[in-house]
Amino acid sequence: MPQHIAVLGGGLIGASWSALFLAYGHSVHISDPDGSADAFCRGFVRRAWPHLRDLTQGLPDHPPLDRLRVSSTIAAACDGASFVQECGPDRIGPKHAMIKEAETALAPHVLIASSTSSLMATDIQAQAQHPDRILVAHPMNPPHLVPLVELVAGRLTSPDAIPQAEAFYTSLNRVTIRVQKERPGHLANRLTSALYQEAVNIVAEGIASVEDVDRAIAYGPGMRWGLMGPHLIYHLGGGAGGYRQYLEHLGPTQQTRWADLGRPTLTDDLIEQLVLGLEQEIKELDTQELEDARDRALVALAKLKQGLPF
Repeated sequence: MPQHIAVLGGGLIGASWSALFLAYGHSVHISDPDGSADAFCRGFVRRAWPHLRDLTQGLPDHPPLDRLRVSSTIAAACDGASFVQECGPDRIGPKHAMIKEAETALAPHVLIASSTSSLMATDIQAQAQHPDRILVAHPMNPPHLVPLVELVAGRLTSPDAIPQAEAFYTSLNRVTIRVQKERPGHLANRLTSALYQEAVNIVAEGIASVEDVDRAIAYGPGMRWGLMGPHLIYHLGGGAGGYRQYLEHLGPTQQTRWADLGRPTLTDDLIEQLVLGLEQEIKELDTQELEDARDRALVALAKLKQGLPF
């Protein structure tokens, strides 16, 4: 059933969410104080639409931009909304302010789902009039193409809020997971942060260049990670004995590597080294070219994964 969805924040994540919501028949009202947000969001939806058409049956040739509105105030976007996707700055102060304004226009039962990448729902709901309706619903960028949504309840979140949010995102063909304990970064970002820490450390210690680190992931473990997670990968790596055999026989080698992992500090010199290394890697490619290539590949991967049994 079509809903009126308020999207608080018209940056990359808010625009991406909006494209997805439009593709599934909803109307979207974005709030953003930036005067250029309307043009940016409409342009984003237009660029995203061909990819969404590849993944979603029955979409028209052109996006229904008549169902997209952009306003400068949160109250205007939330007026009459049946669901709120909060995509504001990832700092607790702005989120408290955004929720305060949203609650002036929302019915008490309307869920507010935060796209926060690191903050915890308990902290976000701390000053809310109706904290029970607030939860974390964290996507991976870009959410209109990457299906994962992490759902995390805060201390005061209603027991019904997570199932309601899960049903909503499932209706958008998203893959939801319920994170059982609040931690900074939830689940997926904690995993990616662990990998990124060592990716930076390898460059800092002179073990490999930025480009070779990226190539190692993209053409090595990343090929498998695009299909399955680490536990299942090592289950298959254990041969006939499966995961137990892997852990019993090769687990000690993992512990040896864990003990040698670094904890780099992002000094000015290291930041400069990383940025220069990245510039050498991408050469003359601009950001739009890279995003377009990534999105085409994500569509192809998503279509491939539809036929997999895991």
